[in-house]
Amino acid sequence: MDLKAHVRTIPDFPKPGILFYDISTLLHDAKAWQSAVNQLSERIAVYKPEMLLGIEARGFLFAAPVAYKLGCGFAMIRKESKLPGETISHSYALEYGTDTIEIQSDAVLKGQKVVVVDDILATGGTISGAVELLNKMGASIQAVAFLAELSFLGGRDKLKIPCETLLTYDE
Repeated sequence: MDLKAHVRTIPDFPKPGILFYDISTLLHDAKAWQSAVNQLSERIAVYKPEMLLGIEARGFLFAAPVAYKLGCGFAMIRKESKLPGETISHSYALEYGTDTIEIQSDAVLKGQKVVVVDDILATGGTISGAVELLNKMGASIQAVAFLAELSFLGGRDKLKIPCETLLTYDE
């Protein structure tokens, strides 16, 4: 299935000069969403993860069903103060400031094989922060995976681990 045909582009959103890649149209189509989950499952399965980590919020939409399909656990990486219980946090630099993400302290075991999933790889700031957070926990990060990559923003260049994407946009 041509998944790109199910991703809508919206010019000048959220501000003038930005071309927004809207995945909600893919999610609206049951067959397209199922195909995306199946394709991500195939790409991720080779890493034999014990746990998938989804990044808030759209990463949850792909990580949870892929984890279910692969028979492994799922945990959430969220913005600061959104998770109950004891958490581990990590602050990281973005091109426009800083942000902080957290994970529950018991979500990942030291040495556990994990794959991190999100919807779109853009500049790589958030995924790099998530990788650093999981490194703090002693996770064995096998790969990161995305529905789409905006390759012209160079996010992949910040990663030192395998990176799987289903769609690539070059401009």
